[in-house]
Amino acid sequence: MSISDIALLKSIIHYFLHLVFPVFIALIFFRKNWKKAYLIMLGTMAVDLDHIFANPVFDPSRNSIGFHILHSYYAIAVYFLLLFFKGNIRIVAVGLLFHMLTDFQDFTFWSH
Repeated sequence: MSISDIALLKSIIHYFLHLVFPVFIALIFFRKNWKKAYLIMLGTMAVDLDHIFANPVFDPSRNSIGFHILHSYYAIAVYFLLLFFKGNIRIVAVGLLFHMLTDFQDFTFWSH
């Protein structure tokens, strides 16, 4: 596999995990309101707005986790605590935590 093939595969997996896999999470954990849960989890993508404060905004060699304010370990701890609330807050927590897991795997498993 060439470097460009690996970069393409990394991007496909990254965006699959961000945009498609939450459908399965919604169907498994929030079956009754899965469409609403999926849309809320997609809304948690707004957490990436913290990237605009970085220079450069996107750096493929940078780990988002622990670098950006909304990707910090303190923020992740808050997202975890939100799991203990009911309703939409719990869905937001699941979306944010899965987003962090996706960003973590993106850097950890694909860096060379």
